[in-house]
Amino acid sequence: MADPELTDIEKQNLSAGRLSSYFYLLRKNKNYRKFWLSGTISQAGDWFNYIAIFVLLTHLTGSGEAVSWFLIAKFIPTTVLGPSAGVIADRFNRKFILIFCDLARVVVVLGYLLVREADQVYLIFLLALLQESLWSFWHPARQAVLPDICQKEELSIANGLAGASWSVMLALGAAAGGFVSAVFGWRTAIVIDSFSFLISASIMMTVVVSVLTKRKKQPFSLTRMIGLHDLIEGIRYVARHRDVAALLMVKSGWAVSGGILVLLTVFGEQIFSKGGSGGMSGILYSMRGLGAAVGPILAWKLFGEGLQPMRRAIGASFFISSLAYLLFSQAPNIIIAGLFVFIGHIGGSIQWVFSTTLLHRLVDCRFRGRVFAAEMGSLTLVLSVSTWLTGVALDSGIDPRTIVVYLALLFLLPGFCWLFYLFRFFGHEEPNE
Repeated sequence: MADPELTDIEKQNLSAGRLSSYFYLLRKNKNYRKFWLSGTISQAGDWFNYIAIFVLLTHLTGSGEAVSWFLIAKFIPTTVLGPSAGVIADRFNRKFILIFCDLARVVVVLGYLLVREADQVYLIFLLALLQESLWSFWHPARQAVLPDICQKEELSIANGLAGASWSVMLALGAAAGGFVSAVFGWRTAIVIDSFSFLISASIMMTVVVSVLTKRKKQPFSLTRMIGLHDLIEGIRYVARHRDVAALLMVKSGWAVSGGILVLLTVFGEQIFSKGGSGGMSGILYSMRGLGAAVGPILAWKLFGEGLQPMRRAIGASFFISSLAYLLFSQAPNIIIAGLFVFIGHIGGSIQWVFSTTLLHRLVDCRFRGRVFAAEMGSLTLVLSVSTWLTGVALDSGIDPRTIVVYLALLFLLPGFCWLFYLFRFFGHEEPNE
């Protein structure tokens, strides 16, 4: 539950462009602190999982397409299950959903330990599907809970902290995952990941979350029973709110060039690594995380915290990513490549954190689960196509550096579309905050 209304002094301490504000929020809002800690621990284990699987797939197949199929297996469930996940997040106890999904993932992740030979690669894809299916229900429930445990003035800080935490856990988890996989073996990383979900669930049990207001009893109908009525209701809500509809497309716009994530592994394991031990891909993913941690803080300082400044920052973020990855494509070594990955994901984190914050501010509580599930479903659908095409391009013999150039240029398409949206509907007028 959210704390009482903030005082003027507390509001001053919650400036999104100040690093101290993040620590202030964690000290002041105990309930959010536990909520944040639960997710952060889970994220750290996840990146152990990613790097461990990348190392395993490289060892068993040596194929860039195998990595692509693993990522696609992680993306598909959110696209397929997104509508149902959103309806469930808006209909049932969101805290229970979060705890159940964490505990179920403990079992699923341990299943990776069964893989021993190249002909068992299919099992990796199957487990990835199951793991991501659970995440598909976990994510909209978690996003829907956040505004209930934070005040409106805390939302920018909470989302910035969530983005920074994800980024830092990516940086530390990827680096540590590469190290642990190389020194102790990928199985150790898998076990660590499974424990992270167990700890996350234990902490989430202590978080106080408001129970959704019971709906008035409605006449029985098949569409209500299977959730179709709720889904249609969500679609109508988005159609009535232009800003919400536009924001739903922001992350999908970035995902058009999402095959970049496959290229990070290829550059780390093949172009900049002789032994394929996992350490080089860990470095690039770490730089991705560090850039994503810095991005929102810089953007809030440069653009401001209002609705319109955040919209402008989203537009700029696409062009930042495009330029950074054009330069990445020509990087001569891992150090220079890491620098451009860092800059590229400054842009990526701006559009991610700012679009999420704007949705938290604008979307009614009753529709949050469906809206965030729709956003993630669209994102993963586009990301799956981009990832698959990237894998096909790699296995057809196209030079990885050339593929990066094309993907970097694709960032410009959603960037120009977003600028057109701002000019068409807002022009030079500042909308109501």
